[in-house]
Amino acid sequence: MDLSEMKIGQRFQQETKYYRPAHRSKPPERVAEFLQTRKIPLPPPHLDGGPSLWKALRERRSIRDYSPAPLSLKDLSALLWATQGITEKAFAPWYRTAPSAGALHPIDTYLVVNRVEGMDPGIYFFEVVEFSLILRREGDFSGPIARAALDQEIAQSAAVVFVWVAVIQRSRQKYRQRAYRYIYLDCGHIAQNLYLAATALGLGCCGIAAIFDDEVNDLVGVDGQEETAIYLATVGKK
Repeated sequence: MDLSEMKIGQRFQQETKYYRPAHRSKPPERVAEFLQTRKIPLPPPHLDGGPSLWKALRERRSIRDYSPAPLSLKDLSALLWATQGITEKAFAPWYRTAPSAGALHPIDTYLVVNRVEGMDPGIYFFEVVEFSLILRREGDFSGPIARAALDQEIAQSAAVVFVWVAVIQRSRQKYRQRAYRYIYLDCGHIAQNLYLAATALGLGCCGIAAIFDDEVNDLVGVDGQEETAIYLATVGKK
């Protein structure tokens, strides 16, 4: 679709993307088939113990240096639950740990797993309701995700990179072009929960907003129009 044919929210999303100069004139290429079958159930999060919320708020920092030690699946489960876990099955799509405008929850989570105990490196999709991870692409994507994050090395050295993708229509069906405002607010709620959960677990976390949008979109397999990456966060052991 030509930019002149887009409505204001759509134009904002497209015109604020970062592009490498050589890539601006052409869409990203699909580089692999996506897997759909391998599912990893996540262990239930342990919600007792740990520091108080007030202590976590006081100690929260953006941590950019990570050790080469892998993350445990138990810690990854806790982080995912903190960001989008279901807290009460009162009505679909149920209550979650992070608020969402109209309870529409337009943000999907993908993970670039570099080092997690018991998991193969690759790109995974977080299935919120079943609380599981679905392998989408197998392999080492630490280099590509770092290059897509404006060549920021922290995305390569982290144990896991969270990739938050907005599914625009979930919000636009109700809020029309104003949905683009709410999508970014929703993602901010999720990201802050990740920061606080990582702090409580003694892990490092750092958000990344500077990305070559369509390179990230290509990595996780979304079209960059109706589903588009909007924010990343790295997590690893200090």
